[in-house]
Amino acid sequence: MPSCADEQLAQAAVAALTGQLALAPKPGLPDPRDLAARVTGRDHRGLLWSARALAPGLAAMAAAARRTGEPTPRLRAELGAIGRCAEHSVGLAGGGHRGALWTLGLLVAAAALAPHARGAEVAATAKRIAAHPDRAAPRRPSRGATVSAKYGAAGARGEARAGFPHVRRALDALAVARTAGADEPEARLDALLTVMSTLQDTELLHTAGPSGLRHVQAGARGVLEAGGTATPAGRAALTGLDADLHTRAWSPRGSAGLLAGALFVDSLPTAGLRPHPAGLTHPGGVRRTPTRS
Repeated sequence: MPSCADEQLAQAAVAALTGQLALAPKPGLPDPRDLAARVTGRDHRGLLWSARALAPGLAAMAAAARRTGEPTPRLRAELGAIGRCAEHSVGLAGGGHRGALWTLGLLVAAAALAPHARGAEVAATAKRIAAHPDRAAPRRPSRGATVSAKYGAAGARGEARAGFPHVRRALDALAVARTAGADEPEARLDALLTVMSTLQDTELLHTAGPSGLRHVQAGARGVLEAGGTATPAGRAALTGLDADLHTRAWSPRGSAGLLAGALFVDSLPTAGLRPHPAGLTHPGGVRRTPTRS
C-alpha cells in the first residue's frame, strides 16, 4: 500500500508532466492555447486527463522501491509489471505518455530508493534500476525498440541505462536560464530545446527519418543560438520552428517526456529548502509571470 511519501512523489511526477504540457509554444507538441487542436491524434485536454491517470501507478512504483530498498532485478520486474498495468489505465483515459511513464516511473522509484538524492544522483540511481532486464516484458519489440535497432539510436532504454543524460542536460539548462533571469516558462522551453537539439528521438526517426531528425535538431539549436526563448530573436525562431513542425506533423514526444523527468527531479526539495511544485514556479515557490506568446 503506497504511503503518504509515495503519493507525494507520484503527485510531483504528475505535476511535472502537466507542467510540461502547459508550456507554449512547444515545437510540434500539443498547445494548451488551443484545446480543440489535435496533434498526432491526441488533443491537449485528453493528454491532461491521461497524465493524471498515471498517479496510482507511479505511487505503486514508489511503494515497490521503498519496500524493496535496493535496485534489484526483482524491483525492475515489479516496476515493469506495474508500468504495464498503468499503460492500460492511461489507455482507458485517452492514451499517450508511454515514454513519460517509463522515464517518470524509473525516476520516482529512484527518488523513493534514495530519499536524500537530488539531481544527477537520482538519475544515477535510476540507471542502476534500468540496468536489469525485465524478463517478464512482452517478447514482441515495441516500435521504439525496432526504430532504435534500425537506426542505432539509444532509445528510451538506452537513455535510462546511460543515467538519463538528457534529463541531466535539461536540469543544467534550467539552472543556466534561471541564473540569466529568464522567466520560468522560458527556462523550461530552453530546457526542452536543449534536449531536442541532441536527442535521437525515436518518434521523429519513425515519422521523419534521419534527415527529419537532423532538421529538428538544427531548428532547436537555432533557437538557442539566437539567444533562447527569453530574447526577441529566439522567440521568433521558436515560433517559426513550431509552425514548421506542426505543418510537417513531426512531434518530438521523446524530448517532452525527458523534460517532464527533469522537472520532476528539479521539484525534489534540496536540503534546508521547502519543496517546490513542478508548476510554473521558481525554486522556493515564487511564481513568475508567464511568458507572452
